[in-house]
Amino acid sequence: MDHSFSDEATQKMIKFAAKENMQTVWDRFEAMQPQCGFGQLGLCCRHCSMGPCRIDPFGDGPQVGVCGADADTIAARHLCRMIAAGAAAHSDHGRTVVHTLQMAAEGDSAYKIKDEAKLRAVAEIYGLKTKDRSAKEIALDLVSEAKNEFGRQDGFLKTAGTAPETRIKLWKELNIMPRSIDREVVETMHRTHMGVDAEYRHLINHGMRTSLADGWGGSMVATELQDILYGTPNPLKSSANLGVMDEAKINVIVHGHEPALSDIIAEIATSDEMDKKAKDAGATGINIAGICCTANEILMRRGIPVAGSFLQQELAIMTGVVDMMIVDVQCIMPGLKAVADCFHTELVTTSDKAKIPGVKHIEFHETDAIKTSKEIIEIAIDNYSRRNKESVYLPSEKEPMVAGFTAESVFDFLGGKYRATYRPLNNAIKEGRLRGAAGVIGCSNPNVPYESGHIQMVKELIKNDVLVVVTGCNAISCAKHGLLQPESAFKYAGKGLQEICRTVGIPPVLHMGSCVDNSRILRVLSNIVAEGGLGNDISDLPAAGAAPEWMSEKAVSIGFYFVASGVYTMIGKPLPMMGSKKMFNYLTDEIEAEVGGKWAFEEDPVKAAHKMIRHIDKKRKLLKLKPMVYEQALKVLDQE
Repeated sequence: MDHSFSDEATQKMIKFAAKENMQTVWDRFEAMQPQCGFGQLGLCCRHCSMGPCRIDPFGDGPQVGVCGADADTIAARHLCRMIAAGAAAHSDHGRTVVHTLQMAAEGDSAYKIKDEAKLRAVAEIYGLKTKDRSAKEIALDLVSEAKNEFGRQDGFLKTAGTAPETRIKLWKELNIMPRSIDREVVETMHRTHMGVDAEYRHLINHGMRTSLADGWGGSMVATELQDILYGTPNPLKSSANLGVMDEAKINVIVHGHEPALSDIIAEIATSDEMDKKAKDAGATGINIAGICCTANEILMRRGIPVAGSFLQQELAIMTGVVDMMIVDVQCIMPGLKAVADCFHTELVTTSDKAKIPGVKHIEFHETDAIKTSKEIIEIAIDNYSRRNKESVYLPSEKEPMVAGFTAESVFDFLGGKYRATYRPLNNAIKEGRLRGAAGVIGCSNPNVPYESGHIQMVKELIKNDVLVVVTGCNAISCAKHGLLQPESAFKYAGKGLQEICRTVGIPPVLHMGSCVDNSRILRVLSNIVAEGGLGNDISDLPAAGAAPEWMSEKAVSIGFYFVASGVYTMIGKPLPMMGSKKMFNYLTDEIEAEVGGKWAFEEDPVKAAHKMIRHIDKKRKLLKLKPMVYEQALKVLDQE
């Protein structure tokens, strides 16, 4: 695997791992070659015990399974189940946040309502009265309404009702307006059971409704309520990469996705009590850093530095300075145990939903947040004495960054606190200084050279005056490569985007949070439509989305809810359905006539960026916008 595109710290650690004969995710990927071709094409079915069945992609063997399901049905069922799993992961996260807010409102936990203004704004979405009412009263009513979003039996999701009116009307006409979060996931599992739905378009139609229950439902609930609990982020400075760890300190890494524990851990670890205990143990203090989306959560609100993305979780332990890694849910590699066993690192699982064989489990509950956090931190302090200084190999690389942008802060930094507006953004697009916008998001995947997809695509977009917003592991990769600094505009961005960045004082790439925070991008797109002058729906906007190194089922759900919201959505490796020509044609072409968005697949990140730019230019032409002020000739790398 070519690692020349990845950051220097990662390259050093991969060489170190090979020298020490320690296995990484890239080694396991290579050992798995060749991977199952039938599975990659979406042509194998294990949904009942009459199988496993597989369709011959060359046409010489079976063309239907034992039950009679063809390639189109099998591929559609697989995709729908991926959507359901991804939606369930995000939405179960959201459900946890609802319960945490309830405890905060009732005063039975360490959590408090930190953003009362956001509380009142979200309450109004649900039609709750806020005038002359206490935060506690509003919060308890909001909790009740949010719980209903998961199991609502009549009507539609209230949060989905915040989409542009034109979009809501379309969803209802297509019968994909999400009704409730859990209902759509359950119905997906029912429809894809043996002997139920066999029409691929009908299956994908409901798959889109399920994905919308994620993006405009579970994920949006999680994001909005986390802002209420932990504070709505504002732009702040921090740093990223393995060099954020400190050899002189006790290093605690939080990894996963739910901030309920990591937020308290960060607070407890920086207390005077724990600082004294750390110094008594011989360290100069306690250093908290994050991996994956938990990193993004505490970065956005506390400025806690980011140690790395999904594929760096093993490498962080290999530095020899991690005294404890605390994990909760999602994107946790079971392979961490084998790496931790080579070092003194104490690996701890904390969620009642996730255990790893042979790993210490300290179950975390919000009711005992402070007690559990102190117990965990004290174990890390005790473990510091077991660190083998001779085994330390800590790269020094780290990059400064600006993070913490939200749909709300876009109002403020564009128009000012007292004149908050999206008007300057819309005007910049209409006047041709800004070509458009792109959301580049998602996982890291060992099936492509690490970070090559993310960095090459983002650089190509900003070079051509496309403002980029990022979330998840893509945001971390961009941070490590210096793209989240205002100065990077003058090194990588086109002249029009440079002018905007200079005027406003922002980077050309805006960090908007974790993977559930893709709902913030939906809010931004809706706000741009509401501001006016760029069409009546999200599908009218000169905008595109991409997940160049997508990996998880959550990414499939995210992609589908952006497509269903009207966004041209580009990914690297194709969805596992290439064995079905009808599915391919439907998802990459025909579906656009229905929802205004469609899928595109392109493994070359620069070619992919050019396709996104051509889509943006097509939308500009349809809107009859002015030509670009600083037009740059795109080097055509592919023929269409």
